[in-house]
Amino acid sequence: MMINSTQKVNFLIVGTQKAGTSALDRYLRRHPEVGMARRKEVHYFDNENVFSNSVINYKIYESEFDFSTNKKTYGEATPIYMYWQPCCRRIWEYSSQIKLIFILRNPIDRAFSHWNMEYNRKLESNNFSYCIRNEGWRTKKALPDQHRIYSYIDRGFYSEQIRRYKCHFSEKQMLFIKYEAFKNNQEKELNRIFNFLEVNPNLYYFEEIKLHVLKKHGSISEIDKKYLINIFEFEIHQIERMLDWDCSDWLK
Repeated sequence: MMINSTQKVNFLIVGTQKAGTSALDRYLRRHPEVGMARRKEVHYFDNENVFSNSVINYKIYESEFDFSTNKKTYGEATPIYMYWQPCCRRIWEYSSQIKLIFILRNPIDRAFSHWNMEYNRKLESNNFSYCIRNEGWRTKKALPDQHRIYSYIDRGFYSEQIRRYKCHFSEKQMLFIKYEAFKNNQEKELNRIFNFLEVNPNLYYFEEIKLHVLKKHGSISEIDKKYLINIFEFEIHQIERMLDWDCSDWLK
C-alpha cells in the first residue's frame, strides 16, 4: 500500500556520481522558477529501510521540499538513483510522469574520481590500482545489493542503467548530458536543462560556480588507464549508439 499526495516532485537528477551533479544542483537553486529539496542527495528511492515497509509514505519524502513557495517545478539530485537497481521502478511507481536528468562522464575518469573521494573520506585505504583489479570479490560482500563504496568500475556500465530507465520512462522524459560538455560550456548546457524542465532561461543570470575540489591523490597510471580502456571499450561504443554521441575522447 502506498500513500499518495497531491503535490509531487517533478524532476530528478539521477546520476551519475562524480559527474557535476553538485554544480548542477547549485545552479538550479538559483533559478526563480525551480524549487530544489532542502538538501542535495535526499537518498529516498535508494533507502532500503523505507521500501521494506508495506506502506510507503511519500509525505516523508515530500517534506524535504517547500511546496509553499509555489515554484513552477520541484526536484532533487541523488546520483546513486541511476545506479541503484530498484530505484527505477520505485521512481516510476511514485510518478510515471517525472522528468529525469542524467549526466554521464568518461567511466575511467569517473572511477578514479570516485576512488579519490572514498580515499579522502577514509572509507577506502587501498590504492586505485589494487581496487580496480579486486573489485569483483570486494563488492560481493554487499550481495544481494550493490556495493555503495567499492563500485568504481561497476557504476561505469551506463548502458544497463539507461536500459532500465528506458523500460519505464519515455524518451521525452529523459535528458542525457555529457559531463565534458557540461564542464566546458555550462551556460549552454544549463539552457538545455531549463528548456527540458520548461522554465524560462531568460529569468536566469549565469555566473559560474566553482566548487571546492577535493585533494587529489596522484593520477591514473598509463597501465591502469589501459586496463580500464580494455574493460570499458565495448561499453563506451554502446553508449555512442544508444545516445548518438561521439565518445572517442573517452578512449584516449
